[in-house]
Amino acid sequence: MERIIAVNSNCYHGYSIEEAIDGIAAAGFRYIELTATKGWTEHVFPDQSFHRLWQVKERLAQKGLIPFAMSGHCNLMDTARIQDFIDNIRLAAFFGCQYIVSSIGEAHLKDQAVASNEAVAKHIQALVPQLEQYDLTLVLEVHGEHGTGKILKEIADLVNSPRVAVNYDTANALFYGNVDLAADLDESMDAIRYMHLKEKAGQRTVWDFPALGEGWVDFPMVFDKLEKAGNNCPFSIEIEFTQAGPKNLDEVNRAVRTSADYLKAHGFSL
Repeated sequence: MERIIAVNSNCYHGYSIEEAIDGIAAAGFRYIELTATKGWTEHVFPDQSFHRLWQVKERLAQKGLIPFAMSGHCNLMDTARIQDFIDNIRLAAFFGCQYIVSSIGEAHLKDQAVASNEAVAKHIQALVPQLEQYDLTLVLEVHGEHGTGKILKEIADLVNSPRVAVNYDTANALFYGNVDLAADLDESMDAIRYMHLKEKAGQRTVWDFPALGEGWVDFPMVFDKLEKAGNNCPFSIEIEFTQAGPKNLDEVNRAVRTSADYLKAHGFSL
């Protein structure tokens, strides 16, 4: 089966969704992960007008891009934010997405004790009816306190629903989890249903996420493990540059093209 290879519109943080769509399509991609992250990258968002959302939908169609996933990050442990996430689920359905991506957020209880994996899973289980209603899969991103695939697999297994799986972010596992990437992939492979291909450059603890091939993540190892496991999960490229951000739109477009060339050089078709 042909693998979906997309670009996360968050690569264009600080630029418009139109600029993201145009740049991603120009690089030869056919799929996009739309970003709807409150207070960060609101390329699409539930409070936008129907007219505005339809404009985006038409622009996607004109450029031949399929919005198969939505980055709808919320703190899923904050009950005050659950309605925000349900709104993002509905927005993802509006765009015809198959996946919605979110990190779990800070898993702290009122007394600041870290919530158990069982408590986290219980929060996520409450979202399963909405995921079923809108025919979406929630993929939990390796991020922050949940910085390894192993931890997220444990949580996904506790949720015990085909609607909940793992989004393995290759750079986050290094930056947050400080993992042995090969070992962590082995421990979580059967729960991985989505992957953010993200590069890491510079020191491990430094915010530096360039174009694919411009850092030190062992992507050939990642690709080999996926192939041997028969795991055809979608790829979504995420480029976050340094804390200074890209110099201009041309730099973002160059990084997206460079990433496309890297994947094609490794035998992938966009």
